[in-house]
Amino acid sequence: MFRLSFLVIFFVGNIIAQDSIVIKRIISFQEELNKEFASEETSPLTPKELKRFKSLTFFEIDTSFSVLAKFVRTPYETPFIMKTTTGREPLYVKYGEAHFMLQEKAYVLNIYQNQGLKTQPEYDNYLFLPFTDLTNGESSYAGGRFIDLTIPQGDSILIDFNTAYNPYCAYNDRYSCPIPPAENHLDVKILAGVKKYKKYPENN
Repeated sequence: MFRLSFLVIFFVGNIIAQDSIVIKRIISFQEELNKEFASEETSPLTPKELKRFKSLTFFEIDTSFSVLAKFVRTPYETPFIMKTTTGREPLYVKYGEAHFMLQEKAYVLNIYQNQGLKTQPEYDNYLFLPFTDLTNGESSYAGGRFIDLTIPQGDSILIDFNTAYNPYCAYNDRYSCPIPPAENHLDVKILAGVKKYKKYPENN
């Protein structure tokens, strides 16, 4: 009986420790994003919005939205032009698929690689996950959100929706942003990551 109780305590403690690591990583992501938005050099905000910026609004951290997905490489895809909010025509290729369970349902999201960016050394390992979900236009940005990923070493990849962020055009019309392909729509509310940005009233 003592051995069973010890094992239960061990596993519960291990889960709590893992959650703590995940939460720390998400908090670090939020802090770095806020630093980016608060800096004149890196912020996408208009000068007027930047002066009054304090913090982005995030959904409450929820580790159930941090999922280890099965990664399926799709090596023979044809490059395509991903639609954007302007006439810009960036070239992407479907690099792979993320297969995962969320709230007891199975989902698949396509993961993309920007063909222009991959020629730059700092982006040679970079992958792009744009998606839409049932919160868009309500509690999150209407145009969907993005997650930054890196090429995995094996057949699994961490998809943490707590690190989902808005495209720059959610804050400033001068930006051109990719539009998430229709096949990357999730028929579920992703209550994690960055919320919809509320701009300050013009007369304030």
